[in-house]
Amino acid sequence: MGEEAPVLDIESSEENATRRNQGSMVDLYPLSSYYFGSRDAVRVKDEMIADRVVRLKSDYAAHGLRTCVEAVLLVELFKHPHVLLLQYRNSIFKLPGGRLRPGESDVDGLKRKLASKLSVNENVLVPGLEVGECIGKWWRPNFETLMYPFLPPNVKHPKECLKLFLGRLALHQQFVVPKNFKLLAVPLCQLHGNEKTYGPIISQIPKLLSKFSFNMMEI
Repeated sequence: MGEEAPVLDIESSEENATRRNQGSMVDLYPLSSYYFGSRDAVRVKDEMIADRVVRLKSDYAAHGLRTCVEAVLLVELFKHPHVLLLQYRNSIFKLPGGRLRPGESDVDGLKRKLASKLSVNENVLVPGLEVGECIGKWWRPNFETLMYPFLPPNVKHPKECLKLFLGRLALHQQFVVPKNFKLLAVPLCQLHGNEKTYGPIISQIPKLLSKFSFNMMEI
């Protein structure tokens, strides 16, 4: 029986190599390996639901379908994956990202928005950050608050599309956020099913990540 263990180790190594080649293995670096700083506060639109609907209608009339992109950025803490979330006013949690400009690609737009949210300014891209695959997509069929992880077959002209991309972080990156925001590392186990606190999209992230394996990097 003592000779079986090396065989299992070899199979595990081969499986890990296959996962890496397929992109399903994600390296996670410790939270302590990153630098977190702050910069001047930014103006945030305080909108009522009715105001947001008016703005959505105006944007749609001018540009058509509104496309937003957001990044799921992961770090390791206590040997468990944590998602980096922006917190505003102690009760609003968001993934970093935002709306695409007309004609802008998903990747270019997400890099620009990450720079504006997590870097010194929007002209300084977050170094070493790789935009990976799209792991989820939500649709807003009409001018309403609800978004769905599918496009109803009877909807021919949706009003908004939100795409989540897996961001792969390098080691020793710096994150600089506005003073009126906090950048928090929230464990997957806390997000799972917690729609009341984090909303219907962020609370689904653990399910979206279930196909990935995580390699906890030691430094």
